[in-house]
Amino acid sequence: MNFRNLEWLFAVAITLHNVEEAIWFPAWSQRAGRWHRPVAPGVFRFAVAVLTTLAYAVTWLSAASGKQTVWTYAAFGYMAAMLANVVVPHVAVTVAMRRYMPGVVTAVAVNLPALSMLMVLAWREGYVSGWKAVEYSVGVAGLLLLSIPVLFRLGEVLGL
Repeated sequence: MNFRNLEWLFAVAITLHNVEEAIWFPAWSQRAGRWHRPVAPGVFRFAVAVLTTLAYAVTWLSAASGKQTVWTYAAFGYMAAMLANVVVPHVAVTVAMRRYMPGVVTAVAVNLPALSMLMVLAWREGYVSGWKAVEYSVGVAGLLLLSIPVLFRLGEVLGL
């Protein structure tokens, strides 16, 4: 098992996770209270479709460019962001609400083991290293967080 052979597992894991959310999140958000504002099905599905497409694009660019490239660091950062997403919000909100939050099943059963393994392999095999990996992890997570309300608003403007 090596990072290059398994890198596409990232995009597959994100797809499974985003499909789980796309099916159940919009209805859940209608009764989530303080945990999330209601979001229309089309708006939410548009946002996760864009983010899923982004995962495939970054994975392809990383696979095409090799070790220590901006795209491999970006893919690593996206993996780190989605690994953090397992705990916050999925596990934390599920525990706090004492009920299922859409995405928690694939977050724990798929993303947690797959992304942990990929990140360890990327680090161990020298695809990423040092503070640069940490910086990209924080930076990409921040950009992804900022993109969510923008994508929701764009979906609303498009009438989805």
